[in-house]
Amino acid sequence: MLVTGIKSKPVYAPLRYDAGGRYHVMLGQEVGEAPLLRVLGDMSGSPEALARTRVLYVPLRAAAAGAAPAAAFGGAGVADVRIFGTTAALLEAFRDLLGRALMGTRLYVAGPESFIGLAMKIALEFNLNKDEIRAEECGTRARRVYCIHCRTTTENVRTNIVTCGGCTRSLLVRDHYSRRLAAYMGVMADAEVPGELPPIREVFA
Repeated sequence: MLVTGIKSKPVYAPLRYDAGGRYHVMLGQEVGEAPLLRVLGDMSGSPEALARTRVLYVPLRAAAAGAAPAAAFGGAGVADVRIFGTTAALLEAFRDLLGRALMGTRLYVAGPESFIGLAMKIALEFNLNKDEIRAEECGTRARRVYCIHCRTTTENVRTNIVTCGGCTRSLLVRDHYSRRLAAYMGVMADAEVPGELPPIREVFA
């Protein structure tokens, strides 16, 4: 069964504009467009802040929707908007951007929890502290699951039990979350009685 109430499970607050920041980096995936546009609306009275804001975004259907988010963010007054076809490409660009970031940079992330986790993982590598990062969860609740037995990570897990793509064990998806791995822990579900599994249910829609 799932172990609930684990303190390591992230809790995300709605995004808010940090007027104390000198530079602003915004990352979004899928339905993360709306929270980012809301923050940009809060920044509308500060043209200088908008001029120092960069948006990196992956639409829900990148091939079909690439132009619409670019127009929306550009219409909000952002000077630098980059639309990506994949999350991997966005994260690579984000890593490069942080390597050149200056003091006073604030990070805003909006999208599914798995996307937030991967962005946070990179931010921590560059020693951004919690006061410099804001995140808002939206979209799918599917989880990124790390197998503690073979160290394989499985993406987009929606059920309480998942087959590991590495060792093929049946893993119970726990609520224990590792910020270092940007994933929830998966443990062998039938370790005591091989083949005896709890009912498989979709719990992370």
